[in-house]
Amino acid sequence: MDFELNDEQRQIRATLAEFAEREIKPFSPKWDKDETFPRHVIEKIGELGFLGVAFPEKYGGGGADSLSQAIVVEGLARYDAGLALACAAHMSLSSGHIAMFAAEDSRARYLPEMITAKKIGAWCLTEPGSGSDAVAMKTRAVRRGDTFAIDGAKMFITNGSVAEVYVVMAITDSGAGRSGVSAFIVERGTPGLGNGRKIEKLGLHSSDTAEVIFENVTVPVHNLIGEVGAGYAQTLKVLEGGRIGIAGWATGIARGAMEDAAAYAKERRQFGQAIADFQAIQWMFADMATRIEASWVLTGRAAALKDAGKPFGREASMAKLFASETAMWATTKAVQIHGGYGYVTDFPVERYMRDAKLAEIGEGTSEVQRMIIAKSLLRDGYLPA
Repeated sequence: MDFELNDEQRQIRATLAEFAEREIKPFSPKWDKDETFPRHVIEKIGELGFLGVAFPEKYGGGGADSLSQAIVVEGLARYDAGLALACAAHMSLSSGHIAMFAAEDSRARYLPEMITAKKIGAWCLTEPGSGSDAVAMKTRAVRRGDTFAIDGAKMFITNGSVAEVYVVMAITDSGAGRSGVSAFIVERGTPGLGNGRKIEKLGLHSSDTAEVIFENVTVPVHNLIGEVGAGYAQTLKVLEGGRIGIAGWATGIARGAMEDAAAYAKERRQFGQAIADFQAIQWMFADMATRIEASWVLTGRAAALKDAGKPFGREASMAKLFASETAMWATTKAVQIHGGYGYVTDFPVERYMRDAKLAEIGEGTSEVQRMIIAKSLLRDGYLPA
């Protein structure tokens, strides 16, 4: 595995950092305080091509690789994890699902506007009573001639109240288990599609999270993604790829916390010297840097396997598990380094810590990742990629 970024990837990282310093960093505290969804910034990110970096050029994408997409998510999360999560869900889940499994006419219809953020996407899987156990969903889609009628409710949907394009998983055959789940495209404005409450969260205040309600939402048959009953298998593949993005996202949060803590530690003086000179503080930074670097290497390995067309599910789960727990650990240490100032809103590290917690929950909890890794290990044995 080549651990060096290529010229294109370095350019993506540098350009994105310059943009984020100017367009994101100065405004993140207010977005967090006011719970503002910065759609205008996401539209700028789309116009610059970052949302489509890994999508085919024929739809307006950049034709780059999965690691390039992870670089985008990591670079955004370093400055604002809520905005980065909105972009990750838009790219990896909703746009990604359409790109991988929809018919060509649907790809041509939706992807160009989604890649440029003219239309924002949401991916609707989780329900009030079903999270990790996706087959327990209650949302139903019933065939009626040349249409499907969808009824149900989805919970904790990123971009749920701001999206124009929804990818929705629903049961089409209640007796078929995993083979009874199908996926559909539903557009904003379709009669019966609406929102319940906006979800108030511990962190990620710049990310829109809402209930999505379906009351006899009727869509044409051609809005079915792939075949009837293929939705569960599609979901697993989408989540595998999405976990690479979330690993990058978590790594970006951890990096932001470490960099901000390092700047503070070099300025803050106690007992006549900068606290960065104390061994106890230095060891925190050594451990942070090591875990962050390991998180990024795991993320890169999973991305490389995906782009090579090789199985990458276990590696994606490893990256997501390690990076998410690193983010929670590193942000907690960053708060500790700041002392009392880390517990107040004068510095961003308390926001990083609040934001990081979702990394251990979303797109498969840490417990689910451990299940996936263990089952793969016990079934296939262990041989490093």
